[in-house]
Amino acid sequence: MPRKTLKQWLPTPTKIRKIEALQVLGDWIYQTNLWHINRYSAAMAFFVGVFVAFLPIPGQMLVAAVLAVLLRCNLPMSVALVWITNPVTMPALFYISYRVGALLIDVPVQVAEFEMSMAWISARIGVLWKPLLAGSLICGLLFGSLGYTGVSLLWRYHVARKWRRRAQHRAIHGLRLSRRKKGSATPAPGEE
Repeated sequence: MPRKTLKQWLPTPTKIRKIEALQVLGDWIYQTNLWHINRYSAAMAFFVGVFVAFLPIPGQMLVAAVLAVLLRCNLPMSVALVWITNPVTMPALFYISYRVGALLIDVPVQVAEFEMSMAWISARIGVLWKPLLAGSLICGLLFGSLGYTGVSLLWRYHVARKWRRRAQHRAIHGLRLSRRKKGSATPAPGEE
């Protein structure tokens, strides 16, 4: 179930090969392990994508792609999950990261009134960068680990459920087949 669902959402390597802009990256981007979906690659892709999403840096998608290649996890999932931080969610996520960092390194919170301008950011970056970076790393590790664990547990749950259903199906149909082979005159329950 999880593999089929994820494959529906993700582009195939052949579709990616048709994108001319990606041909600059060479053939390494088409390695099969970067496109394969299994429990490790999906869970690690969630870790990479969520971790990088919390980093307050430009080029998050490129960082996620490099980490996906190094950790051999699903590339498109890693890059897509970076978009957790988008223009709508970015202020809230970075503010939470800043608050966590300020709490961890014992710095008083400096943000009283926020202004979305380069002048405001450049004037306050000297005070904000340490708690923001510390909080972003901690939040990225925490939420990335939660994503990794959640995907692993969900994957195991689906596989175990599938195996139970398969075992039940075999038990029911195996019983019917064994009665037929013995030449039993009485039909199996439900065959009447």
